[in-house]
Amino acid sequence: MRSICFYFQVHQPYRLKPYRFFEIGEDHQYWDDFSNRSIMRKVAEKCYLPMNALLLELIEKHQGRFKVCFSLSGTILDQMEAYAPEVLASFQRLVATGKVELLSETYAHALCALKSESEFRDMVGKHQQRIKELFNGYTPKVFRNTELIYSDKIGKMVYDLGFEGVLTEGAKHILGWKSPNYLYANAIEPKLKVLLKNFRLSDDIAFRFGEPKWSDYPLTTEKFVSWINQIPANEDVLNLFMDYETFGEHQWAETGIFEFMRHLPEAVFASSDFGFATPSEVIGQVAPVGMIHVPTPISWADEERDLTAWLGNDLQDEAFDKLYQLEARVKRSKDPEIHRDWNYLQTSDHFYYMCTKFFSDGDIHAYFSPYESPYEAFINYMNVLSDFILRLKQEEEAAVGMLV
Repeated sequence: MRSICFYFQVHQPYRLKPYRFFEIGEDHQYWDDFSNRSIMRKVAEKCYLPMNALLLELIEKHQGRFKVCFSLSGTILDQMEAYAPEVLASFQRLVATGKVELLSETYAHALCALKSESEFRDMVGKHQQRIKELFNGYTPKVFRNTELIYSDKIGKMVYDLGFEGVLTEGAKHILGWKSPNYLYANAIEPKLKVLLKNFRLSDDIAFRFGEPKWSDYPLTTEKFVSWINQIPANEDVLNLFMDYETFGEHQWAETGIFEFMRHLPEAVFASSDFGFATPSEVIGQVAPVGMIHVPTPISWADEERDLTAWLGNDLQDEAFDKLYQLEARVKRSKDPEIHRDWNYLQTSDHFYYMCTKFFSDGDIHAYFSPYESPYEAFINYMNVLSDFILRLKQEEEAAVGMLV
């Protein structure tokens, strides 16, 4: 039986509060607690709680034949504990069924794989420890890098950390004539298996589902199953990867997205030769058809499927470089609050808000940003970073003073 692999990214950043220049050196509290709590509560009610309840219902109804996997960022786990413990409990119930796989990732949903292998290792280790603490000793076997960012080199780093597989985008400029509906291997370390997102069918659910102007609107389970039945019989796996907030937040309940998911497993079982599998199961059951060569990093963002959503202009590059110039100094710090803020400042969303794309994907960037403009996002971030640097300097000077 061929497999459908459902993967959901679950992430919320810690958003910065408006931080003015004159606050540098005076105010060391950077995070907008009110905004972070209110957004977390809103998304919990619209997406996390109802969708988790639905998935548990489907797992029980289909006696474990329906399976999914999640990647839960460290920042979302921290916010669940602080603002919505019932959401964390609902994820714990799902994982306890044994039919839900958890993936590993960087703790802060960071871009560190592009800049620092040592910080990447530290971030992954922190995330693994957090998962183990919250999910009864669970140890992920498969990795998902931030926003599916991947290259041959990143894959080698992932393998060296002990993972069996990695998820990434089935980008057209990488695949060429190849299909994403196979299992592949890393080009440097063939023992690492690579699962590629089928972006067309994934985006039909994630982006086009509730769009009345879409030529295939409305999307029904019967229509969707008819599409997957057109996949050639020798193609082993259909990877449907998307933000979990697709359900109820990006696609409101009124679009019928919950009912679509409620009836999809039954339609798949009744009218196709597909079943459902987790990434670890796919890796254990399917042989790679060959290596996939990804010499430069790809992602699942925007039309280009590259890094320009986060590192595509001078604002982003300056903020990114200035941040990682601090790595060695932060690692010498003994202050737990500095380490917490260092983690949260690395979250990719801060750089996403600075994106200056105004054409093909500009509306998407504006939708997710709490700022009026990318320039406002940059100035706010750099003000915070200036204060953070000042705190590092003060700690270093105090340490020197103690030695004198």
